[in-house]
Amino acid sequence: MHKVIYDTDPGVDDAMALLFLHRHPGIDLLGVTTVFGNASVDTTTRNALFLKREWNIPCPVARGASVTFDPSRPERPWPAVVHGHNGLGDIDVPETIDLPTDPRPAYQFIIDTVRANPGEVTLVAVGRMTNLALALKHDPEIASLVKGVVIMGGNFYVPGNVSPVAEANIHGDPEAADFIMKAAWKVVVVGLDVTSVTTMSRGYLADMAKAGGPSVQLLADLSQSYIDFYKHAVEDGMMVHDSCACVYVVAPELFDTIEGSIRVVCGGIADGQTIIKQDGRRFPPGDWDNLPSQIACTGIRSQQVLDLIRDVILGKVKH
Repeated sequence: MHKVIYDTDPGVDDAMALLFLHRHPGIDLLGVTTVFGNASVDTTTRNALFLKREWNIPCPVARGASVTFDPSRPERPWPAVVHGHNGLGDIDVPETIDLPTDPRPAYQFIIDTVRANPGEVTLVAVGRMTNLALALKHDPEIASLVKGVVIMGGNFYVPGNVSPVAEANIHGDPEAADFIMKAAWKVVVVGLDVTSVTTMSRGYLADMAKAGGPSVQLLADLSQSYIDFYKHAVEDGMMVHDSCACVYVVAPELFDTIEGSIRVVCGGIADGQTIIKQDGRRFPPGDWDNLPSQIACTGIRSQQVLDLIRDVILGKVKH
């Protein structure tokens, strides 16, 4: 079993990834931690509780960061044009959900859960990396106690999606992302190199909903405006960014990867750019030296990934 903490900012594609984690028979979802990003942390936490209730997810939800790792970094507007004003495609979501959050802040929940399960927990982070950076700052030893870190973020050999060089999750808190890339844990970066070519069509999702009943219909409903947004890039479909990171946990063989030290640009016109110094490449001494080697995904078997997402969500995958 893969013990997973899911760090998320729901978010439309976050919702699909959550249902995948919940329904995969080989994943033990230990907790959901929320972060600001696709909406305020108040909204993303409410959305996580809403999905927990609708999908009968037993694990706790811990509220996380509401500002960047460097609190002096100015806040940008929420991407309402992408995820809707309520973060879930503007479907009807109650203002409040009558479920409690875990009493601990997300970073403390991460620390405590990792320490209670040494060597067993995979952190899957699909929003800004703020909670992970705070956990590492408060307890640096957890870097040696996690099984691994899989993030949805970044881009190496393809353009960004919020600037010519930067992807949204990294661009939203570059200092946090750089901090976790430099730490002595194994980070797998599942970024736009693979997620931007992995698109689920409206018809594919509709067929899933037809086969999956009300729970999958909810997923389809909240995804419709997200699919509308993607018309500029995808023909009647959506990029399933966050689910790709979750698939990596259980099926890494569906990805091509390279390894090397990774840094994140903090400030200037390339703010949020992820840059890898691939292992074996020689350069004069520089800012990538003596750092841990991380993993960057550069290729993906997209159709197999989509089919696995569908089969897991529809309960067709047996342990």
